[in-house]
Amino acid sequence: MAREPQSKRKSSRQPKSLTDVEWVIMETVWQHQPCTAGTVQESLAATHGWAYSTVKTTMDRMVGKGLLATQPVRNLQMFVPLVSRTEAKRNEVRRLLSRAFNGALTPMIQFLVEDEGLTADEVKQLRKLLDSAKSKKS
Repeated sequence: MAREPQSKRKSSRQPKSLTDVEWVIMETVWQHQPCTAGTVQESLAATHGWAYSTVKTTMDRMVGKGLLATQPVRNLQMFVPLVSRTEAKRNEVRRLLSRAFNGALTPMIQFLVEDEGLTADEVKQLRKLLDSAKSKKS
């Protein structure tokens, strides 16, 4: 019988941002949860070629950071995410806002519109989102 996920330590501090490698691993864990380090390594073998030991060490460190938890099932160590994909995205956006735009959303949107060359379809979708947000506040 499977036990509840265990984390080496659970942090009440500000959520840590994911490194590029952690993002790749988390995407695989979110897709295959619960899963073993071997499952993650096999899923990423074709695109990244990482050794099992590299993946396992990284995942163990992610447990220590409070990003993953372990769940023993028979003789296997299963990993489950402690952070949802939405939470991780939210943390990344907040970090970007804070670092690059002093926490202000409008300058970030302005930067994206002016510097990223939105397509007509993207502008249309953005207008639709803004109109939707406006009508919810009315």
